[in-house]
Amino acid sequence: MITLKGDTVFLRALEPEDLDFIHEVENDESIWEISATQTPYSKFLIKQYLENAHKDIFEVKQLRLVVSNYEEVVLGMIDLFDFDFKNKKAGVGILIKEPDDRLKGYGREALKLLVDYSFMHLDLHQLYCNISEENEASIKLFTKQGFKKIGLKKDWNYVNGSFKNEYLFQLINN
Repeated sequence: MITLKGDTVFLRALEPEDLDFIHEVENDESIWEISATQTPYSKFLIKQYLENAHKDIFEVKQLRLVVSNYEEVVLGMIDLFDFDFKNKKAGVGILIKEPDDRLKGYGREALKLLVDYSFMHLDLHQLYCNISEENEASIKLFTKQGFKKIGLKKDWNYVNGSFKNEYLFQLINN
C-alpha cells in the first residue's frame, strides 16, 4: 500500500493557502544556494505556479509536495524534479524551512516517504540529488536513506564570490 503519511509528518499536494509560505521560502536569500535561485519571485508568479500545481508529473516533469506535521503546520517542501519516465529517474530536493525544525527527523521521514512513493508508485529505477560539499546535514540525511556519493563536481556553484564543489548522490532501486 502506498502512503504519503508517516509517524510524525505527511506529504500533501500544494494548495492555494501555501502562497505565503512558498513566497517566503523562495525569497529567503539564505537558502538560495541550495535551490539555485538567483532572483526573488513575486506573489503573482507563485500564484500562477500554484494554479498549475495540479498538473501531472508526467506532463510538467516535477512534483512538489508540502511536508506537514499532524497539527497541520507546514514544515517545508520536498520535490521530484527532472522527472524522466523513459529512463526511470528523477532528482530529489528537500527543505525543512525553520532551523528549529531541523534535525528532528522530519526530513528523514519525508525523504523516506518520497523514496518509497517514487519506487513503488512511479516505478522509478533511480533517484539522485546534488548537495554542496559543505552541507553536512543533507549529506548525512541522504546517506542514511541509502544514497551513495558517486561524484564530485569541482567549482560547480558560484556563491558569494567563490566557487563551491557539489556532490552527486544516487539511490538505485534494486
